[in-house]
Formats: sequence, C-alpha cells, structure tokens
Amino acid sequence: MRYTFILTIVAVLTVACNAQPKPADTQIMNKKDTMSYALGANIGKNMAQQKLPVNIDLVAAGIRDAFNGSSKLADADMQAALQSLQEEVSKTMEAEQSKAKVENLAKSNKFLEENKTKTGVMTTPSGLQYRVIKEGTGKKPNANNTVRVHYTGTLIDGTKFDSSVDRGQPAEFALNGVIAGWTEGLQLMPVGSKYVFYLPPSLAYGENGAGASIGPNQALIFEVELLEIVK
Repeated sequence: MRYTFILTIVAVLTVACNAQPKPADTQIMNKKDTMSYALGANIGKNMAQQKLPVNIDLVAAGIRDAFNGSSKLADADMQAALQSLQEEVSKTMEAEQSKAKVENLAKSNKFLEENKTKTGVMTTPSGLQYRVIKEGTGKKPNANNTVRVHYTGTLIDGTKFDSSVDRGQPAEFALNGVIAGWTEGLQLMPVGSKYVFYLPPSLAYGENGAGASIGPNQALIFEVELLEIVK
C-alpha cells in the first residue's frame, strides 16, 4: 500500500493524551524539538509528494487539537473524511498511472524505433535489441542455467537505476527467474561476453513498472557482462 502518509496522519490525529496546551514555538532548541520538527517535516514532505488536496493550516490545527485531547470533528466524521481523502488520492494516482502508461509507451517505442537503425544494433523476433561490446569464447547458457553477471541498468534518458558494478559484487540468478529480456538475451551470450540490451516494456516490467525507479511501460537499457555459468 502507498498510503503510509495517511496512516501516519491518522495515527497523529487520533492521539488522545493529557498534555496541556502551550504556545507554539518553532525554534529548535533541544533533542525533543529536533524530533518534533522532524516528525512534522516528514508528514509535510509526504503530503507534498502525494499532492494531497488539504488545507495545511487545518492539518496543523488537527494535530494540535488531537494532541491536546480535543477535536472539532466527531470520530465518525473524522473517519469518513479520511476515507474520502484516501479515495481521492487513489483516483489521482490511478489517473496519473494511466497517463504515464501512455506517455512512457510512446517514448519507449520512439526510442526503440530509432535505436534499431543504429550501427551494430541487432533485433530479435521478440523485439529485443542488443549490441555486442565484446564477444566471449565460452559456452552459452540455457534457460535452466544459473549465471553470474555484472550489469548496469539505465532508463532511456540515461538515469541509472541499478548496478552490480557500482556495488562491486556480481549478481547471480537463474535465467528462468528473471524478466523475459534477460532470459532471452543472456542465452545469446558466450561466457566472457559483454552486450548491451535494449528491452521494450513487454520484455521488461510492462505496464506495472518496478518500484519507484521504473515506471509503467518504460524501455530499459542494460549493459551486461556474462562472467560464469554457475550451474
């Protein structure tokens, strides 16, 4: 679920304690002040990132009232309002996701259409594009093998999202347990080879994307060096 920010706000707003009201003080003087400000900043950052349709002054007032054991809303009204907020955020996220799917697919298709005409780029029937940097002399793995590789993954705009090279630790995985572009592409490579793969979304993470780094329908680029067939 991507509603951690709402759950955090709910937890804060529903606190009922015996603290006495005191004048607002925004100066950070000690550890307690630092923690307090950090909590508020974290909530504010989450709300800004999610573009919540809220009045920030009333959010602050709600936190203050709940902390002091009072509320301008009945519990039932508060829960209904929070449910409405979650529904609005969900609708906004779905709309943005749908828009991203269309826009990313158009960009991916344009990139791949132009890329396939470049010198050295080969295209398989599935749509996988690849370019040989270095051709090895070892065996080629099959889909049932486990391999050890070094790789760097980027988006088509050059943004790096993952790299075993940067970590200084090769990756090891079964070819039948990874994305389709890798399963197909690694079987083209003799051990000792280094290729660049250009994966259309259908051979990568498709409409769902992967985490925060890879959006829906994004083509991906991987520079891969096949170090060893483990088994």
